[in-house]
Amino acid sequence: MIASLTRFSRVLAAGTTAAITTLSLSACNNVTSAMPNTPITQPEQAAAPMMQAVVGDYADAGYENRSQGYDWVGVMVRAESDRKIDIKVRSRSDIKKQTCQFDGKATLRGQDAAHGTIFEAQANDSTVFFQFKDNMLTIDSPDKYALNYFCSGGGSLAGEYQKLVEDLEF
Repeated sequence: MIASLTRFSRVLAAGTTAAITTLSLSACNNVTSAMPNTPITQPEQAAAPMMQAVVGDYADAGYENRSQGYDWVGVMVRAESDRKIDIKVRSRSDIKKQTCQFDGKATLRGQDAAHGTIFEAQANDSTVFFQFKDNMLTIDSPDKYALNYFCSGGGSLAGEYQKLVEDLEF
Protein backbone atom coordinates (compact mmCIF):
# COMPACT_ATOMS: atom_id res chain seq x y z
CA MET A 1 0.00 0.00 0.00
CA ILE A 2 2.85 2.40 0.78
CA ALA A 3 4.45 1.54 -2.60
CA SER A 4 1.18 2.39 -4.40
CA LEU A 5 0.91 5.67 -2.52
CA THR A 6 4.51 6.58 -3.40
CA ARG A 7 3.92 5.76 -7.08
CA PHE A 8 0.69 7.80 -7.05
CA SER A 9 2.55 10.77 -5.51
CA ARG A 10 5.21 10.61 -8.20
CA VAL A 11 2.63 10.46 -11.01
CA LEU A 12 0.70 13.32 -9.44
CA ALA A 13 3.86 15.41 -9.07
CA ALA A 14 4.94 14.72 -12.68
CA GLY A 15 1.48 15.58 -14.00
CA THR A 16 1.34 18.78 -11.97
CA THR A 17 4.82 19.82 -13.16
CA ALA A 18 3.86 19.16 -16.81
CA ALA A 19 0.64 21.17 -16.47
CA ILE A 20 2.39 24.12 -14.84
CA THR A 21 5.12 24.09 -17.49
CA THR A 22 2.56 24.01 -20.31
CA LEU A 23 0.59 26.88 -18.79
CA SER A 24 3.75 28.91 -18.25
CA LEU A 25 4.95 28.43 -21.82
CA SER A 26 1.57 29.24 -23.35
CA ALA A 27 1.36 32.38 -21.23
CA CYS A 28 4.58 33.64 -22.88
CA ASN A 29 2.74 33.93 -26.19
CA ASN A 30 -0.10 35.96 -24.73
CA VAL A 31 1.31 39.48 -24.81
CA THR A 32 -1.20 42.19 -24.16
CA SER A 33 -0.90 45.89 -24.69
CA ALA A 34 -1.08 48.29 -21.77
CA MET A 35 -3.89 50.00 -23.66
CA PRO A 36 -6.74 47.83 -24.95
CA ASN A 37 -7.09 47.51 -28.75
CA THR A 38 -3.66 49.04 -29.34
CA PRO A 39 -1.31 46.90 -31.44
CA ILE A 40 2.20 46.32 -30.18
CA THR A 41 4.78 47.45 -32.74
CA GLN A 42 8.53 47.44 -32.83
CA PRO A 43 10.12 50.91 -32.88
CA GLU A 44 11.43 51.89 -36.30
CA GLN A 45 15.09 52.68 -36.60
CA ALA A 46 15.51 56.33 -37.47
CA ALA A 47 17.54 57.08 -40.58
CA ALA A 48 20.89 58.72 -39.98
CA PRO A 49 20.73 62.53 -40.22
CA MET A 50 23.12 62.43 -43.18
CA MET A 51 20.75 60.10 -45.06
CA GLN A 52 17.74 62.24 -44.16
CA ALA A 53 19.52 65.21 -45.72
CA VAL A 54 20.13 63.49 -49.09
CA VAL A 55 16.93 61.44 -49.49
CA GLY A 56 14.27 63.16 -51.57
CA ASP A 57 13.37 64.27 -55.07
CA TYR A 58 15.52 66.64 -57.14
CA ALA A 59 14.96 68.35 -60.50
CA ASP A 60 16.89 70.46 -62.98
CA ALA A 61 15.98 74.07 -63.83
CA GLY A 62 13.51 73.05 -66.55
CA TYR A 63 11.17 71.55 -63.94
CA GLU A 64 9.91 74.99 -62.87
CA ASN A 65 8.64 75.60 -66.42
CA ARG A 66 7.10 72.18 -67.00
CA SER A 67 3.61 73.67 -67.41
CA GLN A 68 4.91 75.57 -70.47
CA GLY A 69 6.13 72.28 -72.01
CA TYR A 70 9.81 72.55 -71.10
CA ASP A 71 11.79 69.34 -70.92
CA TRP A 72 13.19 68.47 -67.50
CA VAL A 73 15.08 65.74 -65.65
CA GLY A 74 14.25 64.56 -62.14
CA VAL A 75 16.21 62.43 -59.68
CA MET A 76 14.64 60.29 -56.95
CA VAL A 77 17.01 59.40 -54.11
CA ARG A 78 16.00 56.78 -51.52
CA ALA A 79 18.00 55.20 -48.68
CA GLU A 80 19.07 51.63 -49.39
CA SER A 81 21.06 51.29 -46.13
CA ASP A 82 23.04 53.58 -43.84
CA ARG A 83 25.81 53.87 -46.48
CA LYS A 84 24.01 53.23 -49.77
CA ILE A 85 21.35 55.06 -51.77
CA ASP A 86 19.05 54.02 -54.61
CA ILE A 87 18.95 56.54 -57.46
CA LYS A 88 16.42 56.80 -60.26
CA VAL A 89 16.80 59.48 -62.92
CA ARG A 90 13.87 60.16 -65.23
CA SER A 91 13.11 62.84 -67.75
CA ARG A 92 9.70 64.20 -68.57
CA SER A 93 7.47 61.55 -70.12
CA ASP A 94 3.97 63.04 -69.88
CA ILE A 95 3.87 65.08 -73.09
CA LYS A 96 7.25 64.23 -74.60
CA LYS A 97 9.17 61.07 -75.28
CA GLN A 98 11.40 60.27 -72.32
CA THR A 99 14.98 61.35 -73.09
CA CYS A 100 16.89 60.22 -69.97
CA GLN A 101 16.70 57.18 -67.72
CA PHE A 102 19.11 55.76 -65.15
CA ASP A 103 18.69 53.30 -62.25
CA GLY A 104 21.53 52.58 -59.88
CA LYS A 105 22.89 52.31 -56.39
CA ALA A 106 25.62 54.52 -54.98
CA THR A 107 27.84 54.02 -51.95
CA LEU A 108 28.91 56.71 -49.50
CA ARG A 109 32.40 57.93 -50.30
CA GLY A 110 32.75 60.74 -47.78
CA GLN A 111 31.34 63.79 -46.10
CA ASP A 112 32.78 67.13 -44.99
CA ALA A 113 31.71 70.76 -44.69
CA ALA A 114 33.49 71.90 -47.86
CA HIS A 115 32.16 69.22 -50.24
CA GLY A 116 28.96 68.05 -48.58
CA THR A 117 28.11 64.35 -48.88
CA ILE A 118 29.49 62.39 -51.82
CA PHE A 119 28.28 59.02 -53.07
CA GLU A 120 29.92 57.00 -55.83
CA ALA A 121 28.57 54.51 -58.37
CA GLN A 122 29.83 52.60 -61.37
CA ALA A 123 27.90 53.19 -64.58
CA ASN A 124 28.80 52.53 -68.20
CA ASP A 125 32.30 51.41 -67.13
CA SER A 126 32.93 54.77 -65.43
CA THR A 127 32.77 56.26 -61.97
CA VAL A 128 29.83 58.57 -61.29
CA PHE A 129 29.77 60.98 -58.35
CA PHE A 130 26.61 62.20 -56.62
CA GLN A 131 27.43 65.25 -54.50
CA PHE A 132 24.79 66.56 -52.08
CA LYS A 133 25.32 70.02 -50.61
CA ASP A 134 22.96 72.85 -49.61
CA ASN A 135 19.84 71.12 -51.05
CA MET A 136 21.60 70.66 -54.38
CA LEU A 137 22.62 67.43 -56.09
CA THR A 138 25.47 67.55 -58.59
CA ILE A 139 25.99 64.53 -60.83
CA ASP A 140 29.44 64.32 -62.40
CA SER A 141 32.01 61.89 -63.76
CA PRO A 142 35.66 62.10 -64.82
CA ASP A 143 34.40 60.70 -68.15
CA LYS A 144 31.75 63.26 -69.18
CA TYR A 145 30.66 61.16 -72.16
CA ALA A 146 29.80 58.21 -69.92
CA LEU A 147 26.78 60.15 -68.63
CA ASN A 148 25.51 60.82 -72.18
CA TYR A 149 24.82 57.11 -72.60
CA PHE A 150 21.69 57.35 -70.44
CA CYS A 151 20.12 60.20 -72.44
CA SER A 152 19.17 60.63 -76.07
CA GLY A 153 19.44 63.70 -78.27
CA GLY A 154 22.78 64.84 -76.86
CA GLY A 155 21.54 65.04 -73.26
CA SER A 156 23.53 64.03 -70.21
CA LEU A 157 22.89 63.14 -66.58
CA ALA A 158 25.72 65.51 -65.60
CA GLY A 159 24.49 68.69 -64.00
CA GLU A 160 22.86 70.30 -60.99
CA TYR A 161 19.50 69.39 -59.53
CA GLN A 162 17.61 71.35 -56.85
CA LYS A 163 15.95 69.44 -54.00
CA LEU A 164 12.16 69.71 -54.21
CA VAL A 165 9.76 70.26 -51.34
CA GLU A 166 7.06 68.19 -53.06
CA ASP A 167 7.28 64.87 -54.90
CA LEU A 168 8.23 64.82 -58.57
CA GLU A 169 5.31 64.99 -61.02
CA PHE A 170 5.78 62.73 -64.00
